[in-house]
Amino acid sequence: MGKVYDGIDAAMAAWIEKQPVLFVATAPLAADGLVNLSPKGTMGTFRVVDAHTFAYLDMTGSGVETVAHLRENGRICVMFCAFEGRPTIVRLHGTGRPVLVGDPDYEAELAPFGEAAESRRPYLRGVVRVDVTRVSDSCGYSVPQMDLVAERETLDAVWGSRDDERIARYHAERNAVSLDGLPGLMTRTAQPQPPPVR
Repeated sequence: MGKVYDGIDAAMAAWIEKQPVLFVATAPLAADGLVNLSPKGTMGTFRVVDAHTFAYLDMTGSGVETVAHLRENGRICVMFCAFEGRPTIVRLHGTGRPVLVGDPDYEAELAPFGEAAESRRPYLRGVVRVDVTRVSDSCGYSVPQMDLVAERETLDAVWGSRDDERIARYHAERNAVSLDGLPGLMTRTAQPQPPPVR
């Protein structure tokens, strides 16, 4: 049976930081807005900061839904699944905020990630910090047991091969607004677009 915890204890924190992938869910306030669920991976790119704080590196990607939703309303759920060992699902509900490159506290938020952040600095969009208000687990009986073959190196390889100008252009063209037209990575040249007609 599931249990609700007072916070993320040391044993749970160690388990979380050993997981190869996590899932992040957010949604806009609009009733017809698109709910988003994103996988995030690569060891070292997420951290339990303390019993009520979780953070992960936000690397350049094809969309900007999480950042846009958090800027609008802050609601977030982070989920981990055990793919080996005891069947377990852990969920962290809370309020998230993107600390973007150039924000006054960006460097302080980046520091705990060490080499994982430094090696990706050119293509990081920021750090997503979650103030965790509810910590719970549940059985993972329906989650299959799987072996991790290897982490994919594609994201690092692709973005590591691009220069600052090309990354900035991609941010302006592809990460400025969400699918619903909410502000994502706003730049001087990128303006919010109206949401698509559905």
